[in-house]
Amino acid sequence: MTTPADPTDPTAPRGDKPIPPVLYLPVRPGSTEEAPEVEMRRLADGRVALMVYTALDRLVGCCGPHQPWVLYRTDQLGELDRASPYDVVALDQPLPRELWHQATQGAGQS
Repeated sequence: MTTPADPTDPTAPRGDKPIPPVLYLPVRPGSTEEAPEVEMRRLADGRVALMVYTALDRLVGCCGPHQPWVLYRTDQLGELDRASPYDVVALDQPLPRELWHQATQGAGQS
């Protein structure tokens, strides 16, 4: 018997959400498409979370309109983990507004 996922835990498995073949990942302002610097977040418990978004409107709604991003193939997340290790994947989770990038830092796809 399994216990249901904690709905307040952004890293809990979500059996009801299918994962698309590509995801939108927030990147650091100024990073390039050839060498994107994916932004990760440290959780309160110390784990590193890879923030991923299933649609561009979700990324904008959760990270703000000035968040640079890159489109990433879901089947290549393992390669990203080897290059830049993370502990958990957080799907479509909002960032606190104080972490949103401002207009002067650039916006749109890297």
